[in-house]
Amino acid sequence: MAEMGSKGVTAGKIASNVQKKLTRAQEKVLQKLGKADETKDEQFEQCVQNFNKQLTEGTRLQKDLRTYLASVKAMHEASKKLNECLQEVYEPDWPGRDEANKIAENNDLLWVDYHQKLVDQALLTMDTYLGQFPDIKSRIAKRGRKLVDFDSARHHYESLQTAKKKDEAKIAKAEEELIKAQKVFEEMNVDLQEELPSLWNSRVGFYVNTFQSIAGLEENFHKEMSKLNQNLSDVLVSLEKQHGSNTFTIKAQPSDNAPAKGNKSPSPPDGSPAATPEIRVNHEPEPAGAATPGAALPKSPSQPAEASEVACGTHPAAGAQEPGETAASEAASSSLPAVVVETFSATVNGTVEGGSGAGRLDLPPGFMFKVQAQHDYTATDTDELQLKAGDVVLVIPFQNPEEQDEGWLMGVKESDWILHKELEKCRGVFPENFTARVQ
Repeated sequence: MAEMGSKGVTAGKIASNVQKKLTRAQEKVLQKLGKADETKDEQFEQCVQNFNKQLTEGTRLQKDLRTYLASVKAMHEASKKLNECLQEVYEPDWPGRDEANKIAENNDLLWVDYHQKLVDQALLTMDTYLGQFPDIKSRIAKRGRKLVDFDSARHHYESLQTAKKKDEAKIAKAEEELIKAQKVFEEMNVDLQEELPSLWNSRVGFYVNTFQSIAGLEENFHKEMSKLNQNLSDVLVSLEKQHGSNTFTIKAQPSDNAPAKGNKSPSPPDGSPAATPEIRVNHEPEPAGAATPGAALPKSPSQPAEASEVACGTHPAAGAQEPGETAASEAASSSLPAVVVETFSATVNGTVEGGSGAGRLDLPPGFMFKVQAQHDYTATDTDELQLKAGDVVLVIPFQNPEEQDEGWLMGVKESDWILHKELEKCRGVFPENFTARVQ
């Protein structure tokens, strides 16, 4: 019997909840249609807007703080790997080995301590701060439901009072339900009216404390890290003095964000254009003492581009000779294998010569020759090409030859040309000594 009674209570509660939901839904529909008035509280609505804004800001801060901590951990791992590398290359008989190892250990401990303090003094505080929002958000939603119940009870009571045939018993019951709904709503409303402004004002102190903690921890971390770095530098200076005759001079490299190109192209990562690997056409070993084919190496800015001029018909001799004669004369006056000369002479102003007649290649206007990037190049201006090692570039002439700086070429990446066929949008300049000519 007890079990049956318990089931009956549960069923009755479920039915009551379902009825409440139906009543609330009906009340909201009537309010939206303008057939029932809705209790408004503009001051409370402003508090809710502030609450939602505060929650959004806090959630973003928590996310960004976690990202910052992940970056600190990644930097710790990178620093640890770098120190491990130093320990491996530091030979046992070199002076200062023990000091360098001790500095590496302290470096690791400093990173661990920094990360842990950020967690304790910033992230955990952040989690506690945001932990109060879900409960308040739930109470705001519940207050909204109780307000609908109050409006619904009020409208029901008013309709019974204005009915032509009054039922005093129903009116009395409706009045009792109205008083009850009003009491529940007002209790929740009063509590939130006090808590929401207080929570909104607390944000200032929280933001101040959080960022002060982060700034202080970071300042102390960098101070201690600076001391370790100075100690490591002193150890390495001592090593350098003992092996002073074997010092290595570091040459300055051009900055990626240099303000202007000037008339000098940047150097590739290895510092020497001549170090660019050559591209062999026929895969045959080069005879001893033979000259390096011009097509295999990026030419120096000061060297004439005779091979490219012949291939494009811009060399003075090109107008007086047929393509076949040009190839023959070039082969006779250089060490290029015949197959290389034929490759260059086969392409003249974007056309291909074959046994069955010339066929038009899908190449940009004025196409001269192809080059392939041997090193990555980061563009430093809007008119430059961004290159990755392996990119193929179709070289074209400058619209205004006077604009061409020494050591720079104009071109369009082959992949961009194939996809877009829009020369104006895709072309740009690039340093010649980052590339090698392939066609």
